[in-house]
Amino acid sequence: MDIIVIYCTVPKKNTAKNIANILLKHKLAACVSMVDKVTSKFSWEGEICEENEVLMMIKTRRTNYAKIKLVIEDMHPYSVPEIIALPIIDCSEDYLKWLIKETES
Repeated sequence: MDIIVIYCTVPKKNTAKNIANILLKHKLAACVSMVDKVTSKFSWEGEICEENEVLMMIKTRRTNYAKIKLVIEDMHPYSVPEIIALPIIDCSEDYLKWLIKETES
């Protein structure tokens, strides 16, 4: 199966919406789910930090990863954005067909 989910956190919902709109417009993703008010704790430059963020879950084909990564890097306000791709090992046949159809260029 050539389907992945890309996780990306952003500082504001508007940033997530703007990235999602570009990905959907260009058929790079079939769906972008946004979870608001995620608390992230992380180490940054020797400090333990805590931020409220929006988690984006981008459902797409593996072949779109490089283009999606470029879009995120271009639009993201962080110098080191989280861009993590996870493989989908199984999903419903209907969802898979829909995802493939929505990401055809």
